Amino acid sequence: MNRSAFFWLPVVVLAASCGQQPDQAPPPPPSVPVKTVEAGEQTAYKIYPAAIEGVANVEIHSQITGILEHIFVDEGAFVKKGQPIFRIDQRPFVAELNKVKASEQSAEAAAANARLEVEKITPLVDNHVVAENQLRTAKSNLEQAVAGIEQAKASVAAAEIDLGYTVITAPASGYISRLNKKPGSIISPADPQPLTSLSDIRQVRVYFSLAEGDFIAFKNNYPGATLDEKLKHLPPVALLLPDDSLYAEPGHVDMIDGQFDKNTGTVTMRASFPNGEGMLRSGNTGKIRFSQSFSNTVSIPQASTVEIQDKIYVFIIGDSNKVRKQPIMVLASTGRDYLVNGGIKAGDRYVISGFEHLQDGATVQPVGAPVAPSGESTPSPKK
Repeated sequence: MNRSAFFWLPVVVLAASCGQQPDQAPPPPPSVPVKTVEAGEQTAYKIYPAAIEGVANVEIHSQITGILEHIFVDEGAFVKKGQPIFRIDQRPFVAELNKVKASEQSAEAAAANARLEVEKITPLVDNHVVAENQLRTAKSNLEQAVAGIEQAKASVAAAEIDLGYTVITAPASGYISRLNKKPGSIISPADPQPLTSLSDIRQVRVYFSLAEGDFIAFKNNYPGATLDEKLKHLPPVALLLPDDSLYAEPGHVDMIDGQFDKNTGTVTMRASFPNGEGMLRSGNTGKIRFSQSFSNTVSIPQASTVEIQDKIYVFIIGDSNKVRKQPIMVLASTGRDYLVNGGIKAGDRYVISGFEHLQDGATVQPVGAPVAPSGESTPSPKK
């Protein structure tokens, strides 16, 4: 027997047995969380950065040059209109007032003498005792003396005004800010820095800006033939504070600027808020939140969508539990959800999460939503 043939046969049989594999079942479709689209009343929000100012923000300067003698209030204090805040050393101004009053008395005495001179010369001229030109000279001197009285009275009035300026009072009710001068300082109207500032914050005005597109949407979304009529139909707006908490009082938009800022392409609007508790101060920042209600509208969580090349898609579950990537038309945003007016409708099923590796046409195992009825079709993309 051929020895080589004898040893070859088992090797061949062994190789054949190693090549046999049992049939493998295909992997099950992946399970994905699914939700059914519902339509209902929805509220969308638009948020704009804002700056807060009091109704009155006044810089307080001195009207005269002098030495600051006394400060009646402390920083942060609330003052009423007309309440004294500062007092300047009054002694130089009292002295000046006394001086000009004396000048007024002197001018009155000079006018009295000039009047007597006219009265004395008049009959002499009538009797041709003295020349007429002497009477004309006397009358001219009288007119000059009377003018001197008026000039002296004006000086007295100016001195009284300056003396009044030595007590600086609050031009409006409000809160005092930082005091920039201390007693003993020389102050002047030419000082670039104010003595202090005063803010009337019983009501605050919140300024924010709309881009041209948002302004057009504002005009289109609210009733009214004119901007003033549209403002009257605006619902109240909310103010978000820097920590994103909601200010307790609602506000109302009551002003639209007359023109766009050509540098920023925006138009300024103003909302007014009550501030009886004094929680808001001039210089605060925040955000204005517009709200708009939509009826019978579909909403989709933003986390359940994907944005590709400026289009927003959602993964819809169609017939036989097959996935399709569907573009949607976004109407507005609530902050967490998209309000949709095209591409998906109430009753459709969509993938909530876990869609990062799904492909169009892939079969999945929906979890959390009823199976779509046989023959149900999914919406086609709107052009």
